Amino acid sequence: MAPAQKIYSSRIAAFLNKEPRDFTRRDIVRYVKANGVKLVNFRYVAGDGRLKTLNFMISDEAYLDRILSAGERVDGSSLFKGMIDAGSSDLYVVPRYRTAFVNPFSAIPAVDIMCSFYTGDGSPFAGSPGEILRRAETEFTRVTGCGFHALGELEYYVIAPKDILYPAAAQRGYHEAHPFAKWEGLRTEAMAAIAEAGGRIKYGHSEVGLIRGADSEMAQQEIEFLPVPASEAADQLAMAKWMLSAIGHKYGVTVSFAPKISIGHAGSGMHVHTCLMKNGRNIMQDKGALSVPARKLIAGFMELAAPMTAFGNTVPTSYLRLVPHQEAPTTVCWAYRNRSALVRIPLGWTDAAGMIRDANPGCEAPKLEPAQTVEFRSADGSASLHFLMAGLCVAARRGFERKDALEYADKFFVDKNIHDRAHSALMDKLPKLPASCGESAECLEKSRSAFEERGVFTPQAIDGIAARLRAFDDRNLSERLFGKEEEIRKLVEEYLYC
Repeated sequence: MAPAQKIYSSRIAAFLNKEPRDFTRRDIVRYVKANGVKLVNFRYVAGDGRLKTLNFMISDEAYLDRILSAGERVDGSSLFKGMIDAGSSDLYVVPRYRTAFVNPFSAIPAVDIMCSFYTGDGSPFAGSPGEILRRAETEFTRVTGCGFHALGELEYYVIAPKDILYPAAAQRGYHEAHPFAKWEGLRTEAMAAIAEAGGRIKYGHSEVGLIRGADSEMAQQEIEFLPVPASEAADQLAMAKWMLSAIGHKYGVTVSFAPKISIGHAGSGMHVHTCLMKNGRNIMQDKGALSVPARKLIAGFMELAAPMTAFGNTVPTSYLRLVPHQEAPTTVCWAYRNRSALVRIPLGWTDAAGMIRDANPGCEAPKLEPAQTVEFRSADGSASLHFLMAGLCVAARRGFERKDALEYADKFFVDKNIHDRAHSALMDKLPKLPASCGESAECLEKSRSAFEERGVFTPQAIDGIAARLRAFDDRNLSERLFGKEEEIRKLVEEYLYC
């Protein structure tokens, strides 16, 4: 029998018949030469959390080999403002071969590669978001013996001229189909481009939000990923946001990840599902129930939920989304399947085989491992992705380090509707999330030792994050803006491309 044909979403992987994790420098050179590639783009996430670009026009093989072997110098004081002295600001950006992909937008045949930052002595730059996340993962595994995997749910709005055909009702867009759901083609084109770049996509769909104005409409969408190691999850989300923006520009529409673009309508979150892996297995369930390691992880999330808004909710409009009586959380608690809780325990496929047999009578049901996750729901599209994933790693590790982790987690458990008046006494006793960037900065500074412990976050990174948040001066913003529609509109526009 002939061996099964492998399926690759990446053209480079298909050409080489090799998994991206096994790419070498010689592999990249071979692909470039065989496919007429003229341009190589280095990409990297800087201190502001945004994806940056450096273009190389390939003149000959020796030059290509040089940049792939040694990387290039960049101005660190511009990429990491306030963290590096301009008098000694050179950094290296060095490509990670496993991330190479064919650029789907370039008119000139191009290969793009994600990079890491290094200092003049060849050491990883301690203040870069990617390096902070790598240290967080390393320390988590050192303490727990587990791998920390994550996936993001990337929600966004497409803002476009009004389409009068096949109108859909406001707040009724969830999983709606074309032609009632708008911009499905943009979404699927983006999914293909993200997959080409190595993104492990679970699915895409239209979301709840549909905002119809006099001349324009805003249609909410979501792309969700599969669990991968946290560093890969952050890279994939950064790449996806860039690709969606680029495709939106191509279509002449705005793609916005802003937390809130209209009061009274669904905001855009970026929920993060997490799971613990050991020996290649998800260990979040034990005999159909939530496992002890999963409950320890939850304890850590409860402990550091408030300061983690400094990584996950980074603009003033973040706190127009985190308001009571919506699906966005305001109270530090966890629950099973409740979408208003900060941490939600979704269904975990405990009886997948039984469902398959019922849906497909007479067909053999494959044996599937449970796929339980724990969902952290406060973050939004303004998140500093690598800092957020690093914060989640730190929090999870703290949960494992607590001797009272299980009892501590139980204090925050809510078993029914958290907005039910019968539970108001319990809810009043539970901690609340910050209500502004300023409050978030305060929470981060009070808890900074937890994030700086074991050398994960640098003091400069914590100082920089807190300073940026305080600079918004947004305390009591919701109260100040109540009923002031024009001021709200201006604020939304200011952070539309957060």
